Amino acid sequence: MTKIELTTAIKGSIDSVFDLSRDISFHMESASQSGEKAIEGVTSGLINLNETVRWKGKHFGLWLTHTSKIVKMEKPHCFVDLMIRGHFTYFVHKHEFEQCGDHVIMKDELLYKVPYGWFGKLFDKLLLKNHLRHFLKQRNAQIKSQIENEAVNALVDDELLRHASTSA
Repeated sequence: MTKIELTTAIKGSIDSVFDLSRDISFHMESASQSGEKAIEGVTSGLINLNETVRWKGKHFGLWLTHTSKIVKMEKPHCFVDLMIRGHFTYFVHKHEFEQCGDHVIMKDELLYKVPYGWFGKLFDKLLLKNHLRHFLKQRNAQIKSQIENEAVNALVDDELLRHASTSA
């Protein structure tokens, strides 16, 4: 079993980070490098408890599909997606969120097991683990950028409105 853990600090509200993390449309935008698309189940908007999504994306030059189900949701602190059909023997991704002052600490824990015996283990060690870690880091950077840019834009809009009302 392989485990990947990541922690990302995001300046924003826990509700915003939680919702963006389970937004299917945003996931497709943030995973554009793999051409990932939701093709069945929830294909846009927010995914919820007991709902599924089937993804199709290009990884290692191959078009692959992966179906996940949300098996746990404690809004806005945690959700867990579990692969119910795909190319792994086991694949579960736990997402945790904690508000710490004006930041959200977002934690990812990905546990997976590859098939194909020693060949699968070698492939995981040489390529797959780094690929998945990079994929998650890139996605988390997109979430961080989106949330923090929205906050900056809201401050600028407030300042412009305040300035306009005092000049009138």
